[in-house]
Amino acid sequence: MTARTGRQYLEGLKDDRTVWLGNEKVNVLENPVFAGSLKGMAGYFDWQNAHADDCLVEDPETGKPMSASLIVPRSADDLQRRHRAFDRFARYSNGMLGRTPDYVNVTLAGFVGRSDIFTAKGDTVYADRLKCFYREVVEKDLSLTHTIIHPVVDKAMPDTEGVNGQLALKVVRRTKDSIIVRGAKILATLGPFADELFVYPGQPQPPNVDPATLLAFSIPMGTKGLITLCRDHYGVATSPGDQPFSSRFDEQDAFMIFDDVEIPLDRVFIDGDLDVYNGLMRHGWAANIMQQTCIRAAVKLEFAYELCARMAQATNSDRRPDTAALLGELWGYGCLTRSAIKAAEADARDWGNGAFFCSDEPLRALRAQMPGWMVRANEIIKAIGSHNLLATASIEAIDNPEIGPLINAFMPGANGMSARERAKLFRTAWDFAGSALGGRVELYERFYLASAPRNFALDHMFAQMSGQWTQFPELMAELGVV
Repeated sequence: MTARTGRQYLEGLKDDRTVWLGNEKVNVLENPVFAGSLKGMAGYFDWQNAHADDCLVEDPETGKPMSASLIVPRSADDLQRRHRAFDRFARYSNGMLGRTPDYVNVTLAGFVGRSDIFTAKGDTVYADRLKCFYREVVEKDLSLTHTIIHPVVDKAMPDTEGVNGQLALKVVRRTKDSIIVRGAKILATLGPFADELFVYPGQPQPPNVDPATLLAFSIPMGTKGLITLCRDHYGVATSPGDQPFSSRFDEQDAFMIFDDVEIPLDRVFIDGDLDVYNGLMRHGWAANIMQQTCIRAAVKLEFAYELCARMAQATNSDRRPDTAALLGELWGYGCLTRSAIKAAEADARDWGNGAFFCSDEPLRALRAQMPGWMVRANEIIKAIGSHNLLATASIEAIDNPEIGPLINAFMPGANGMSARERAKLFRTAWDFAGSALGGRVELYERFYLASAPRNFALDHMFAQMSGQWTQFPELMAELGVV
């Protein structure tokens, strides 16, 4: 099986996974709360088939179609082929889905591309295991979620020490053919709706870290002892016309508990090796993954701009200087995002082992700026939409023979826009920026690639390590100032 349909994806969720929603253990496929989200995720797989020219490529080993997100990039052409796929995938939700399967696929393909990190000490076992898993994902078109962060109780202490260390996921015992792990990890977005949970390094660890916590592996979501604890679900059972995002695109976030979970050795990719654990994140991870994340962000910002422009037209305010300034600001964020992606792709290079990734500098700079831009985009939507976001009838009300005629008479848009068109526009804007799901997505944008302050600080440290800052002493030397 390759390039699954939505129906095949849903069939794959029939397993013994343990999922908690509130105080209830639920069957994902049968619980009505999840129905809209499952339809939305199934739609993703149908979308990739409907747009096969962009989303699918020929598997070089079998000749069958596979997701272009699983390309192991070896050339500029490979990056451009992935670019087309990422853009098309993002347009399925207009960027509102942040953890579609192509996200973790890109990470996995990048690790395979840098298999030399696993084999640097001469042992090929872990690299071979990873490649076998990669082949399984390609051939089954699996949906992966990931969880890479240790849950921290006390931020004054290291992630794996003291009370934090009591929670950290670690190996607690071993058998001839497996390791048994206990602890917790956060945050598995798409958790209850994925086929597999891929655990891999989240950030470099210090030399004195407990080696039992240095792990990378993947297991089916139905593995015994793996518990998926969901947050409140923000999906709603309403028509897509009234809430196009909330009705389909709550991808869920989950706290993952490992209650003595057995991991077969053939699914263990890092086991206590600090050099490999730290090396994976330092040598190309960001350059690889951020092509996908930034293209998704560009699609979302461009959609937000179009939404705001149309709202302004609906109130005939698009030529007012204050509104036009907001629209220009929002357009600029999308344009700058596309420019950074273009620059990163233009300066792509071999990062080692033939893995051809983007230049990471433009994308790292974008990663630090993007949380602020996304929050600002929502502010602009609310400023331009103003009270109209709250004074909009539902599509179902417009279709009601009793109240519908009055809504059509009293709630039209400017310049001949019908009440129905106006309602679709402002309800979509509210769902994007103001609904429960919109609030969750805004928080997600703030932290899904680490916080902006942390990324700014990292960018400063990387810049200082580059050793290229000589303009000031050169100026003083030119002026003869001692």
